Amino acid sequence: MDPHSPSAPASGRCPMHDAAFATDPHQVYDRLRAHAPAGPVELAPGVDATLVVEHEMALRVLQNTELFARDARRWKALNEGSIGLDSPVLPMMAYRPSCLFTDGAVHLRLRKAVVDSLARLNTTRIRRDVEPIADYLIDRFSERGRADLLSDYAKLLPLLLFNKLFGCPADIGDTITTSMSAIFDGKDALRANEDLTACLMELIALKRRQPGDDVTSWLIQHPAGLTDEELKDQLVLLMGAGIEPERSLISSTLMLLLSGSGGRQSGMLIEEALDHVLWNQTPIANYATHYPVQDVDLGGHVAEANTPVVISFAGANGDPALEEARRAHSKGAHLAWGAGPHACPAKDPAQVIATTAIERVLNALPDLTLAVPEKELEWRPGPFHRSLVALPVTFSPTPATRTAAALRDRTAAPGAQPMPAAASGPARQDPARRKGFWSSFLDIFRV
Repeated sequence: MDPHSPSAPASGRCPMHDAAFATDPHQVYDRLRAHAPAGPVELAPGVDATLVVEHEMALRVLQNTELFARDARRWKALNEGSIGLDSPVLPMMAYRPSCLFTDGAVHLRLRKAVVDSLARLNTTRIRRDVEPIADYLIDRFSERGRADLLSDYAKLLPLLLFNKLFGCPADIGDTITTSMSAIFDGKDALRANEDLTACLMELIALKRRQPGDDVTSWLIQHPAGLTDEELKDQLVLLMGAGIEPERSLISSTLMLLLSGSGGRQSGMLIEEALDHVLWNQTPIANYATHYPVQDVDLGGHVAEANTPVVISFAGANGDPALEEARRAHSKGAHLAWGAGPHACPAKDPAQVIATTAIERVLNALPDLTLAVPEKELEWRPGPFHRSLVALPVTFSPTPATRTAAALRDRTAAPGAQPMPAAASGPARQDPARRKGFWSSFLDIFRV
């Protein structure tokens, strides 16, 4: 990077936390790649790292568990106290005893519990859970003729869905929804993290007493024998790794389908649009932080031992070496789902969730149109994600009937049962407590 560039910090590192990076992150990836497969970046003020932007080098790091560890307790600068505990990147980078930040036998044990539990979520189950949530959210704005499909739909759907998949009763689900939103939006994150921890421990205690047909119960019952602390951290991992990328995948795909650059006018299928986003607007753009166990030369850039080496999935996907695969939209080549022993275990469920959510809103509101030109849409600043600030749309106002119709279909079905989340435990009745989205949803679907 040109040290005289106005966006370059005094250290000569490429900043990944400013508006310029949010607007065009590929300018940073291209500058780094012009010198070496990896280069120096600043994730947040005072937080230095190495960013790997070449596809082949990214695979080498992701697959070499002997040279590159995931345990963030190795982080030299954090251990030396040169990074403040209020740094905005710590929630994403600090150590938690989950399968994301562990190595060796510990990682294998924790990951097997997560993978086996997620494997019990089949396509039919996921679609059955997504559809009523999508209908409920659409009904909240369909009569207005306008909406922000990010804040009104794509942001809320994964939060409510995870409450369902984890078997949350009303009060716990409301706390999870508000806490996760606050953490992602950077609003009183410390308090939100405390609330999230407390309600997850309450959920675990409930599921130990009253197991259900949900991911929390399956993790508890797994032969790995996870402790309550381990269970809590795997649930936090599943939420963090699922909710933020899912809302970005849904909103970015809807943006593409509604835009003039490729959308429905060209006959693009939802699955094709999803794959285009995974290649070109990778929701988790930069992550998978590794810590070299010794100084290592990454093709001309030396990463010192115990310093963060971050994988740019977006940079690797934009590597000119993949031009042919990118043109063909080869699903096996992009790194949106990671690679190696820490690759995303929820690839298939994530795609089913996004496809179902997008189908539901496009079918319900067939004349959806972007309310502003595509070039005026803004991207949220931050080093790790690729996420829109908002997705404003307009459409013909439609009566709010989908939730009622879904409820009729559910109660009319042979052997219809109540929503499991509504029956998974006695909710605390606090008349002064304002109902959250999850409570309101359960009130409708409690039959």
